Amino acid sequence: MGTAFSIDTPVKVAHYGISSVISLVDDSLIEEMRKHYCALRGEVYTPITKYDHDYRARRITEYLNLVDRIVAEKFEQVRNSCFEIGSEITKYFEMISNNSPIKQLYQQMIKIQDPILKRQLQDRLRSMMRPGDINVNIMTKLDRDNLDAKKNPLPAEFSDALSALRGYAESTLNSAIVFSAGINRRLYSYVEKFDDFYADAAGFIKKRIILKVSDYRSSIIQGRFFAKKGLWISEYRVESGLNCGGHAFASDGYLMGPILEEFKQKKTQLMEDLHAVYTKACAAINRKTFDKPHSVEITAQGGIGTAKENQFLLDYYKLDSTGWATPFLLVPEATNVDEPTLKKLVDAGEKDLYLSEVSPLGVPFNNLRDNFSDLEKDRRADAGRPGSACPKGHLVSNTEFTDKPICTASRQYQKLKIDQLKTMELSPQAFKAIYDKVITKACICNDLGEAALINNNVVKNGQRFSAVCPGPNMAYFSKVATLKEMVDHIYGRINLLNNTYRPHMFIKELKLYVDYFIKEVQKSTLEPTAKQIEYLNEFRKNMFDGIQYYKQLFSKKLEETSQVHENALAELQEYKTKLEDFIAKHTHIFTDLQKVVFSA
Repeated sequence: MGTAFSIDTPVKVAHYGISSVISLVDDSLIEEMRKHYCALRGEVYTPITKYDHDYRARRITEYLNLVDRIVAEKFEQVRNSCFEIGSEITKYFEMISNNSPIKQLYQQMIKIQDPILKRQLQDRLRSMMRPGDINVNIMTKLDRDNLDAKKNPLPAEFSDALSALRGYAESTLNSAIVFSAGINRRLYSYVEKFDDFYADAAGFIKKRIILKVSDYRSSIIQGRFFAKKGLWISEYRVESGLNCGGHAFASDGYLMGPILEEFKQKKTQLMEDLHAVYTKACAAINRKTFDKPHSVEITAQGGIGTAKENQFLLDYYKLDSTGWATPFLLVPEATNVDEPTLKKLVDAGEKDLYLSEVSPLGVPFNNLRDNFSDLEKDRRADAGRPGSACPKGHLVSNTEFTDKPICTASRQYQKLKIDQLKTMELSPQAFKAIYDKVITKACICNDLGEAALINNNVVKNGQRFSAVCPGPNMAYFSKVATLKEMVDHIYGRINLLNNTYRPHMFIKELKLYVDYFIKEVQKSTLEPTAKQIEYLNEFRKNMFDGIQYYKQLFSKKLEETSQVHENALAELQEYKTKLEDFIAKHTHIFTDLQKVVFSA
């Protein structure tokens, strides 16, 4: 969810048993939030400056320890409050799913008249309460190497990602770290330096590892990498490639339903195969081995919008849990979104939410049209000063004009690139096309953090311009909601969807993939390379396989209304026909044009 939106979400929701994730990208924002909460609590705040040794890791450790203390205190206050209407402990239990055994025990307690028995059940309920996890995230691709005060290169362990990992590893948290955006071997190898990631003699792992994965094959590859070091992956988190917020990593046309089906069919095999590798590695490094695999959770997130979708994922695919993100941008009790941006999100329709090219990483980025970061970016370009001052530099990667990497959203890079274009004798149309691509890059590593500072009145000279990265699901939510209202929506107790027609989450994702595929083909139309042809044919095959899978799923297995079934089957046929017609016009790319026919 970017950097600002959930930077202090555990402080807001963990005492109600709700888990959330803090991004570790922006240590400057983290330090500002530590200062803010120390002031609120009357704690002494000692700044950790950029001139201090290992400042990035230390900032992260100190902030996470502070959040850990706050959550522990707030949780005890909730647990010790009275069972009465409107109390914090009542709110805790009222938000739990009605299907949960603990919720059923709570409802039983409410009905009991005998004061002694009622008190016994209340004590039992208190003993069963748990705070939500304070999890953290490292986007593995963001691993800038750093320099010391004299501009000399620092050792690898002071890179952005490794410093963030060290900051988390040295904190007091008992939680999980989420690795997203692919493999970073340097980062993954660094994990083995910290004991908290290993199972103790009882099999307890204080700091668990969660991999955000795009498919089953990725889980095997990454899981084996860690298993060979005696490290266990506690959760594989499947995220939709395109029906998500933030950066979007299209999974070669593999759709979410078929991916989850493969995990369902092969979970036991995955655990057994990795346990064999894990056991051998533990023995080699003189760590305790275990007869049975540690627990493994398979979870999913991305585009879930209704209680029925949520429950279907849990029941049919045997998932351990699901994740919701984008709708919570409309919940001020849980996330940081500044008021003007919140108003834009409330009003946003499908056309206002789009897959953009604003990220300096060169990865598609889910964006809100006319957000304040983009408006300010356009204003600077119109004034003849395109690009950002690059105040934080977490996304530096380009060495086209400089020895030291710089960011493609920076003023430095964009000026150099535009000056180069001016020497190339391009036609006005060609110049404008390339120029527009250059200036579209936005300073998201800074601007995604602004909302938390705006909301908490952190002083800074000049205006702040916040960015936001909602998923396409935002188009179907148009109401600022309380935390309880959003939780009630998730569990089907109320409905927060607006009146916009919303396709099933699997169909929405398919539409996004079809649109993405068509654009990818159009980019390669003139002179596609052999590699591009191979990629596009594989992408096509996987989408058709997914459509066939959904045809069977919606015909027989999906527990939805007849209207949802009818709409889904009609939309599947529509996208199948659209793909076939498009592919037929590009015979120089697609090698096998035999019609794909739905089986009965």
